[in-house]
Amino acid sequence: MITAMLAAAAISAVCDLERPSGNPGCTRAAVDALPMNAIQAIGTHNSYKMAVAPNEMAVIRAANLREADAIDYSHPPLATQLSAGARQLEIDIVYDPVAGAFAAPMGFRNAGAKAVPYDFAPLKQPGMKVIHEASVDYRSVCPLFVGCLQDIRSWSQANPDHVPILVLLNLKEGGLNLPGATRAPVFDAAAMDMIDAEIRSVFPEAELITPDQVQGRAATLRDAVAAGGWPTLKAARGRVMVALDCPPDQVARYRGDRKVLEGRAAFVNTDPTSPAAGYITLNEPRELAGQIEAALKAGLIVRTRADADTREARTNDTARQVQALASGAQYISTDYMTPDTRFSAYVAKLPGGGKARLSPAHR
Repeated sequence: MITAMLAAAAISAVCDLERPSGNPGCTRAAVDALPMNAIQAIGTHNSYKMAVAPNEMAVIRAANLREADAIDYSHPPLATQLSAGARQLEIDIVYDPVAGAFAAPMGFRNAGAKAVPYDFAPLKQPGMKVIHEASVDYRSVCPLFVGCLQDIRSWSQANPDHVPILVLLNLKEGGLNLPGATRAPVFDAAAMDMIDAEIRSVFPEAELITPDQVQGRAATLRDAVAAGGWPTLKAARGRVMVALDCPPDQVARYRGDRKVLEGRAAFVNTDPTSPAAGYITLNEPRELAGQIEAALKAGLIVRTRADADTREARTNDTARQVQALASGAQYISTDYMTPDTRFSAYVAKLPGGGKARLSPAHR
């Protein structure tokens, strides 16, 4: 820990931790000695999401203008986002024990002959599916969870010096309470095991950062991270950390009867008092500033958001982004790594550029 403190003290605030320049204040040796939780990087929210087809969006807008505005965004393929600097991705998955349950969404059916073409073949295959809302917002750059993971791994292997990528998972259950709508089943114990199986079918252990690896010989994960148990940036380069960004009931189902997260592939969204504490989602950087500060002091990795529901982009409002960056949270999520020129020039990026910087909480 003393080594990490000395390394942080020697690093410039504008040093790109992914590509150290070798100049004083940005040497590879000092950067690599940092713990991985000392970084700050930009990520994307609902990273898989394609735009709703225009005629289907018109129907949503007529029914609920506020909801239509909130989902009126999209992202390019995951590899494109990673190449642009995203180091956190968010993927929503649905459990599909009978393959094909999500292959005929209500919005597409109702569009009839005017429906915009979409390839539903992947949704007829076995495995977890990647969908924002099963009936009206179903288009994804990678419809299969395994496919998304393969895209991430391919990019990672081609860029092995990247700082650790955080992949957040939202587990979608239920759906619209409308005639003809598709409702996603609950993630039961078998589904939770399937999440891990699909992750491990793509990523070998050496390319993951798992709860067991970080916990080591500590009694709990919480004890390990509080004692500085995160791997160094040198050890974490080229690797991926998965976390379930889920409510307490889903977290409990994922943990089952485990003391912590023994054998699990993913961390869980939980508070610093839990023995499984290692990651936490605190999406409101202004209102939850105190909680973010406490979580960082406890050694947790924190994700917060620079913008939400297209609001900031529509008015080019950077106040929330400034607060998110100043909070010290390691991963700052946005829908706007590039501007949506329909709205404004709003964009989220690290001050000084680069892919990752030293978090203000570690200076």
